[in-house]
Amino acid sequence: MHFNPHLDLDPLAMPSCNSSFMEHRVDQGQVTSRTVRDDFNDAVAVAHYTRAAHFLGLWKSERAVIERFLPDRGATLLEAGCGAGRASIGLWDLGYRRIVAFDFASELVAQARHLAETRAIPTSGMEHLTFLEADATELGNCHVIRDNAPKGGFDGTLFLFNGLMQIPGRSRRREALAQLKAACRPGAPVIFTTHDRDYTPAERVLWRLEADRWRRGEQDSRLLEFGDRYFEDEAGRTFMHLPDRQEILEDIAASGLTHRFDAMRKEIAPESPAVRDFSDECRFWVAST
Repeated sequence: MHFNPHLDLDPLAMPSCNSSFMEHRVDQGQVTSRTVRDDFNDAVAVAHYTRAAHFLGLWKSERAVIERFLPDRGATLLEAGCGAGRASIGLWDLGYRRIVAFDFASELVAQARHLAETRAIPTSGMEHLTFLEADATELGNCHVIRDNAPKGGFDGTLFLFNGLMQIPGRSRRREALAQLKAACRPGAPVIFTTHDRDYTPAERVLWRLEADRWRRGEQDSRLLEFGDRYFEDEAGRTFMHLPDRQEILEDIAASGLTHRFDAMRKEIAPESPAVRDFSDECRFWVAST
C-alpha cells in the first residue's frame, strides 16, 4: 500500500470472534479497531485487496523469507490479517497444505473463501486452507482459532503486508504479537513486515517535522501515537503506524519473542513492477517463540 508523507490527512455467514469491537473505543473521533475494520470492509478496499489476491500473489521477498524460515511444506501455518487471501493462496500454490488464515474484516474473509472455493482448495481435512474471521489481539478468547489449531500449536505464523501496523495502539500491537506467540509451538517463527520511518534521509526529515507538530500539539487529532497516519488513496481509507527499527525490537522483546532476522525488502529479493506499484518498501521481521 502506498504511503505519501505529503498527504493532508483529512477525515457471508461464517464463524467470528469479533463481538467486542465496541469496547475498544479510545476517544470520540480517534482511530480505533472498529474504524480500521470498517475501512477494510468498505467496497473500495475490498476491491483493491481482492484484485491483489487474484492477480498479484505472493511476492518474491515473501517467498524467500518463508522458505528460509519455514522450509517444511508440511508445517502447520497460521496467517493473521489474511485479507482476501493473496498470501494464503500463494502459500497453497507453493505446496503448504496445512494453513489456517484469519482476518477481522468479514468482507475480505468472504472474498478469500470465495477464491479458495473457485480454486477447489479444500477447507478441511488433512490438507486444508481454512479462512476464519477473528481479531489478532483476542486469539486466546477465540474458539474458532482454538478449534482449528493443531495439538501443541502452529509451526509458524505470518502477519504480512504491514498488517500488524494497522492495529491502533502500541499496547494492542504488542498484544497481537503475544497472542500469535501463544498460538504457536516453542521455537516457531513469527514473520511480519513493517514500514521503517528512518530508512531514507527524506523520511527522517519529514518525520522530524511531524515530531515538531506533535510537540506543539498540532498533530491530526484522530491519531493515537507518534508514527501514526490515517490517509485515503486509491485503496480506500487506511490507518498505518510507521515505526522505527528500535521500536519493533522493543515490541518483540516485550511480547516475549526473540529477534532472529530483519532486512528491507529490496535486500531480500528484487520485486516486479506490479509488486512495487502495489506496496512501498518495507522491512521484514522474523522473531521466534
